[in-house]
Amino acid sequence: QVQLVESGGGSVQPGGSLTLSCAASGCTGRCNWLGWFRQAPGKEREGVAADYIMGRGSTHYANSVQGRFTLSRDNNKSTLYLQMNALKPEDTAIYYCAARGTMPRWDGPLQPTSYNYWGQGTQVTVSS
Repeated sequence: QVQLVESGGGSVQPGGSLTLSCAASGCTGRCNWLGWFRQAPGKEREGVAADYIMGRGSTHYANSVQGRFTLSRDNNKSTLYLQMNALKPEDTAIYYCAARGTMPRWDGPLQPTSYNYWGQGTQVTVSS
């Protein structure tokens, strides 16, 4: 069974940095994409960054975070990271880790409907 557990959220001032972690268990041989999503109050969940983990591929980023956020993986620890720099108040949201297992629907790497495993989320608040 795939389990995803996020950590590292918190409060930070604008311009600050945070690193989120996602411990992924049960994904070996079962998941092909891992990604970060976020949902702000009153808004739909949106893709932040995603990575194809079954081979060589590129990491996809939302335009709003390109150049500020970096997704990385530690395969030995089965952990996904999201390094967030130059944070803005509009980055405030609950951040979710997601994994895509075997499922027919594919709407692209940054669409929540392309993923079928989700963590519980971690709150990130950017405020002065």
